[in-house]
Amino acid sequence: MADLSDELKRLRAELDEAQEYLRISELRSRLPQLETEMGRPDLWDDTNRARVVQTEFTSVKDDLDLYDRLNGQLEDAEVLWQLAKEEGDEASQSEVGQVIDGLSRELVALELRALFTGEYDEGDAVCEVHSGAGGTDSQDWAEMLLSMYRKWAVGRDFQFELTDSQDGQEAGITAASFVIRGRYAYGFLQAERGVHRLVRISPFDSQARRHTAFASFSVVPYIEDATDQVEIDEKDLRVDVFRSSGAGGQHVNTTDSAVRITHLPTGTVVSCQNERSQHQNKDRCMQMLAMKLVALERQKREDMLAGEAGESKKVEWGSQIRSYVLQPYQQVKDERSGFTSGNPEGVLGGQIEPFMEGWLRWRRAGSPIN
Repeated sequence: MADLSDELKRLRAELDEAQEYLRISELRSRLPQLETEMGRPDLWDDTNRARVVQTEFTSVKDDLDLYDRLNGQLEDAEVLWQLAKEEGDEASQSEVGQVIDGLSRELVALELRALFTGEYDEGDAVCEVHSGAGGTDSQDWAEMLLSMYRKWAVGRDFQFELTDSQDGQEAGITAASFVIRGRYAYGFLQAERGVHRLVRISPFDSQARRHTAFASFSVVPYIEDATDQVEIDEKDLRVDVFRSSGAGGQHVNTTDSAVRITHLPTGTVVSCQNERSQHQNKDRCMQMLAMKLVALERQKREDMLAGEAGESKKVEWGSQIRSYVLQPYQQVKDERSGFTSGNPEGVLGGQIEPFMEGWLRWRRAGSPIN
């Protein structure tokens, strides 16, 4: 009968490590406080505060439940293994082996939590896609990227909210902004920040030649109190209104309800067209502008995120973080971590998490892109 003692000891060590990076002791102390907050009758008098409390309560409870479940399974396996050794019970040994395999997979997935160390990694993400060099192909490519991130979000049961989209001249889009809501959305999506390159036979070339197109992805954390963290002078803003170009309510294509705001000192641009009125779109723009300005201040202050939003590099040859090759061979390769996939169709269908994990592990190994 094979000895499973070392495997069980390994799992115990990994679970003890998880107890540290999940901060289980802190969470056990925090949970009763959150339960008290959740039980207050006036909690929802302040909607923003209520959302923050509810989100933290759910996260804390989920982590404690997960740790307790894994710990319980491991304790049961340790006891069963002792009995199996004493009685020479091969059936019990097989059962312990199955538990070990299952726990090993779960702990590998859980280890990702240790890679999220940033202040906002656990929160939502405000994202943008822009077409670059490549003409119509780049605009089509930008729309393909938008679809890829939407499918990734849906596959993770995250919420995807398109806030603005600008149609291309012949096909695709020139730009789009969207919010992805879900635990660790920002932590994951940092891996996507930069220029993405596509090589394929162009559907817009009558001679069916191979073309290269570029599009960029940028992301900042969704910060609930961003408007309180930064002061925006109305004199520094240029506000443009225009007719909405896509789905978004009864006023679309009938009134100039869409809003674009340019912050003149920094050149930061935000736009929104999915709300039902110009006033609502402007409020949303101001909120997103505040988030971007907070992120810019953090970049300057820490001197470590300069250029990371993907807007400081030209969206063209030599600047890509990832290449998606459909012709003459099939491959997607991350130029930073070296992670490669031979299934471009799956990647474009939203299967991008292995690239995100590869980047996170590569960054932790000491080769951060910033």
